[in-house]
Amino acid sequence: MDPASIVGIVVAFGSVFTLIFLEGGSIGEMFLLPPLILIFGGTFGVALAGGMLKDFTGMFLAVKNALLSKKSDSDALVESIVKLAERARREGLLALEDGMKDVENEFLRKGLQLAVDGTDQDELQDILEAEVEAKRKVDKLNAKILADMGAYAPTVGIVGTTLGLINALSNLSEPEKLGHLIASAFVATLWGLLSANLMWLPLSAKVKRVSELEATEMEMVIAGIVNIQSGANPRLVAQKLRSLLPPGDAAPADEKKAA
Repeated sequence: MDPASIVGIVVAFGSVFTLIFLEGGSIGEMFLLPPLILIFGGTFGVALAGGMLKDFTGMFLAVKNALLSKKSDSDALVESIVKLAERARREGLLALEDGMKDVENEFLRKGLQLAVDGTDQDELQDILEAEVEAKRKVDKLNAKILADMGAYAPTVGIVGTTLGLINALSNLSEPEKLGHLIASAFVATLWGLLSANLMWLPLSAKVKRVSELEATEMEMVIAGIVNIQSGANPRLVAQKLRSLLPPGDAAPADEKKAA
């Protein structure tokens, strides 16, 4: 699991709380129930109103996957594909059927099954690329929902502040209450800004980033399967696949030999 997002959000909120503490404020005054209900309930509500229920539930799964997904080892995946290419060239494509149960990558296993079943190369590539495109569309939608929530939250916060100020002005006859009421009114705006910029927008960016990495890995798998199916030289397969990796992700060939 890559802890960057969780650590980043904790550090960001920690910085806010530290500022309040150093300036002599009360952190407890931030956690007023009415503004919190309005901000999070209102933001979820308007986001749900702008889409479909299945989209909204899918967004939570995307966030969970982005935060808790295992860190991918693209170079190890390349090595796995190269070993499959070596076996296929030595023993034939059908020999891979016995070893597929040991393949951890589900997308690679699916592609190998199509190849072993004798699927035409162009058709196999079209099927797998369609799956990658479908994944990109779903992830793009999930990232958009989170970005929309980041846009809605500050406005919902302003609504909360407006309602709070109306309540404060209705109590002008009790001056001793005005300070507390006005301060409480601005808590809604504060949480609207905090939730947007410290939660929803960063999570949207994380979903996009994880989607890019996963899609790149899937495209690399497609290239590997196509080369295995065509009987390409395993060394050539390795070179082609490593050329698809982002700079720095693949270990240099000399290091691999030394290992």
